Amino acid sequence: MENCIFCKIITGQIPATKFYEDDDMVIISDIDPKAKYHYLLLLKEHFPTLEAMTAKQGEKLAVALKKLPELAEKLHLEGGYRLVINQGEDAGQTVPHLHVHILAGQKMGWQPA
Repeated sequence: MENCIFCKIITGQIPATKFYEDDDMVIISDIDPKAKYHYLLLLKEHFPTLEAMTAKQGEKLAVALKKLPELAEKLHLEGGYRLVINQGEDAGQTVPHLHVHILAGQKMGWQPA
């Protein structure tokens, strides 16, 4: 999508700290963390919400989420983690590109300095 900030990050037009990348997804750090470890899982194919995704895109999302246990040590998720999808503006979705927040660390009581 032409004006989507996440699409621009995925294509390298905007720099981001990437922790993982494969053919279907990228995991980046969130620029406004809500936990000690706060990442965004972005599927490379653009769609704004769960309703807009196809069954094939849903399969790719499921496969992407299944990779998190493999990445647990690298992403500091060993103690557990929370997955959040903000679905629509009223739920706090600020970028209309479906993404999954991955939050972990210090029992979620962490506050930025």
